[in-house]
Amino acid sequence: MPAKSRTSKRPAGDQQGWGMLVFESFSAGAVAVLVALVLALVLVGLYDYLVWPLTKWDMTEVNPETFFTWSKYGLEAIFAGGTAAGFWCFTGAAFRKRGTLQGRR
Repeated sequence: MPAKSRTSKRPAGDQQGWGMLVFESFSAGAVAVLVALVLALVLVGLYDYLVWPLTKWDMTEVNPETFFTWSKYGLEAIFAGGTAAGFWCFTGAAFRKRGTLQGRR
């Protein structure tokens, strides 16, 4: 008797499932937020190291509540941009030549 052939089609080795693609894209957005927070900490450290000893300006007249809404939308925009950039890279669109269709060579 001949061996049974399987009728289920498997995706090609270079294709990803949507679940993994979404997970990778959201991970890229989270990394973008992490990089932004590290950059903010570096800027605060530079202020503490350079500006504070020279001026003794402690920013007491600055009200931080005025920046909460701005910072919330800023972090959301960074996350969305990082997710979009991750999706663009992980789908392979960043590495394709412009003007070529899939399947054509």
